[in-house]
Amino acid sequence: MSPSGNDPGRAGPAPRFAVVGNPENRRITLFADAVRAAGLPAPRVVPWVAVLRSDGADFPADEIVRLDSPGENPEVDRLLRDAQDPTRVEGSARWYARFTRATRGLRGGVRLDDPDELAVLFDKRRCHATLAAADVPVPWSPTSGAAAEPVRGWDDVRALMRRHRMPRLFVKLAHGSSASGVLAVESSADGRIRATTSVELAPEGALFNSLKVRRYERERDIAAIVDALAPDGLHLERWLPKASLRGRVTDLRIVVVAGRATHAVVRTSSSPLTNLHLGGSRGDLDAVRDAVRAAGGRWTDVLALCERAAACFPHTLCVGVDLLPAIGWRRFAVGEVNAFGDLLPRLTGLPGSGAEGLGTYAAQIAAVLRRTGLGGGLGPPNPSYRPHDAHDVYDAHHQHQQQHRTGTTHASA
Repeated sequence: MSPSGNDPGRAGPAPRFAVVGNPENRRITLFADAVRAAGLPAPRVVPWVAVLRSDGADFPADEIVRLDSPGENPEVDRLLRDAQDPTRVEGSARWYARFTRATRGLRGGVRLDDPDELAVLFDKRRCHATLAAADVPVPWSPTSGAAAEPVRGWDDVRALMRRHRMPRLFVKLAHGSSASGVLAVESSADGRIRATTSVELAPEGALFNSLKVRRYERERDIAAIVDALAPDGLHLERWLPKASLRGRVTDLRIVVVAGRATHAVVRTSSSPLTNLHLGGSRGDLDAVRDAVRAAGGRWTDVLALCERAAACFPHTLCVGVDLLPAIGWRRFAVGEVNAFGDLLPRLTGLPGSGAEGLGTYAAQIAAVLRRTGLGGGLGPPNPSYRPHDAHDVYDAHHQHQQQHRTGTTHASA
């Protein structure tokens, strides 16, 4: 790519960014602010609505193309899921199929993601299998890999719980995100069962995303939820008991840019679901580092594990890794890898990451400029990374709040 025209010592035009997203969304605003702060022209914004209605979009060969979440826009959600109510949970399989088809219509440009990798990132079963095949520690699952078992409803879940001795497990939508459709299921020796989830089961059987985490203790209610979710595809994982800070369940979101772990957020909760929009809160990163050291571990090894997970997707510039610390802080597992896991406002880079003082979007721009020879950026470059042209994609994040309910987040791994 040509050197930047903003540098008086260099000739040629400045790099040009384009972003596919929802123009009104804060993700787009924050990314555009970061591009301008780097001294570059404001990015061209291509709305998801236009992409979906036109079956694609065209980009000049030298335009650097970033895809961002299609979430939090009711019209986009309707086009993807046929959902008249964005708070409904159902329809994630339809969302996935339509979104991947639409992104295959993106033509030209220099892509900051890889379509094939994104398709894996937004299928929890395939992502889990990819990580496991690379010897990245993950919670055990009967629904990924060559021996994956089908889950057609609650009866299958119960059978798998018995067969694999899983009294506690997570039931997840294969294509869900932001805890949409996730149930943390616990059973006791006397046959009692309960599920913790943000799903609201309406009297007529409809499912809604809610900002309230609730518990269901009647098996028929749990069965009704799982049976309604099953047609969209389900992924099961053994429940890994997580470490805690100050009596609260704890996990981490680690952002990896160009192969390097650059940003970290600690998430704590009084429930098994640590998502910040469900009442979770940010924890103390220094306390986590101290806990790792006290257990005889090294923080650098924790970050290296996240980089190993990201290395499974070498042609995608940025991912967010959900890291699960086991009780005792000695062992860690990767819960998920998210394609749109970088919405962390006001967070700057980790010491020694090369992204000190930079937000997640600025760190990505710096990495791109390094690869084009136009800036210091993050180094050293990952030799296996290469920008890509378009094929197919998938993702969804955050949620559109409607009274006490929240729109389905089919848009953020």
